[in-house]
Amino acid sequence: MRRRLINSTLAVVLVVIAVFGVSLVIVETRTITSSAQDRIESEALRLVGIVEANILERKPIDAQALAEQLDAGRYARVQVPGRVSVEVGERIPDSVIRGSARGEQGELVVVEESRSTVTREVGRTLAVVGAVALLAVVAAVLLAVRQANRLASPLTDLAETAERLGSGDPRPRHKRYGVPELDRVADVLDSSAERIARMLTAERRLAADASHQLRTPLTALSMRLEEITVTEDLETVREEATIALTQVERLTDVVERLLTNSRDPRTGSAVPFDLDEVVKQQVEEWRPAYRSAGRAIVRSGKTGMRAVGTPGAVSQVLATLVENALMHGGGTVALRTRVIGNQAVLEVTDEGPGVPPDLGNRIFERAISGRNSTGIGLAVARDLAEADGGRLELLQTQPPVFALFLSMTTPEPPVEAEQTVR
Repeated sequence: MRRRLINSTLAVVLVVIAVFGVSLVIVETRTITSSAQDRIESEALRLVGIVEANILERKPIDAQALAEQLDAGRYARVQVPGRVSVEVGERIPDSVIRGSARGEQGELVVVEESRSTVTREVGRTLAVVGAVALLAVVAAVLLAVRQANRLASPLTDLAETAERLGSGDPRPRHKRYGVPELDRVADVLDSSAERIARMLTAERRLAADASHQLRTPLTALSMRLEEITVTEDLETVREEATIALTQVERLTDVVERLLTNSRDPRTGSAVPFDLDEVVKQQVEEWRPAYRSAGRAIVRSGKTGMRAVGTPGAVSQVLATLVENALMHGGGTVALRTRVIGNQAVLEVTDEGPGVPPDLGNRIFERAISGRNSTGIGLAVARDLAEADGGRLELLQTQPPVFALFLSMTTPEPPVEAEQTVR
């Protein structure tokens, strides 16, 4: 790249020097030759005047006087009708420049000068032109090297940036070079780097969310299958198989939901649904795990509410809260439903130590956890809630109270109910 730029610039300069230099040399050579010819003819005219004055005064032609009037290195010959020719100076053996003048009395003066004088003057002119051309070539090379570095270095940087993108490092460089075309390429590469970074982040987030969110349904499904393997009661097998199929449907819903959110987090599939059915399903699903831990799960509050959302997403949010209460909380876990304005509120609380005060609502940020867990579950749960127009909040840190807010359809007369499952 650098060599091509230098060679092309140097070639252009050499062509320009050749065209204008040769033309200048030709013009200067003709000018010098013409000037020398004019000087010789002027010398001849001057000598003719002197000779004519001597003829009119009837004086002899004085060669010594003419030699004093003749420039050094020149030769003159005077021819007067009826007289002997007079020669002034020494004859010039090589090529000469000749000029002549004739007077009114018929006299003829011929002046000659060696052509080497013109050649020397032309040589000096060529030397000056050559020196100027050499300086122009040196200046052109220096400018070409500078311009080549200015263009080649950014291209090298851009190539390194593209190679870095290909190797999986999508960090934009935000480096510009002052050349509009190269800056445009840099803008495109930076935009591509940002898009690749967002795509990689989304893919990694999807993988983390999937691994975390699928863990609970798979665990529950394994528990149901284990129940089927250890029982011989056909009715129990049917019951557990039905629950297992429900778990499979939930698993499918979770996968579809994760894929939908990965494409566009704002895409929702909210529909009116019976909130009691979701709460009941979660209580029944987590009942064996809580019994194994020697703890209780309690459901209370208003019933008969129809909320707006995605049943699978709401189930997943509730499952995350119940699982966190089982893993990090203590005592009885309470699920309470109530109404605030036109919103249905589902609260989950336990009797454990709660959320550290320094975390607060940061508990919903990714990688933030107060109990050495992954810190993904609550972040995904909040995303799922917000995708359908709801929201998930931490109302109280000690004891912890998490609340899921959902829009309601036309409210129905609430019925107080409380059920405790141990």
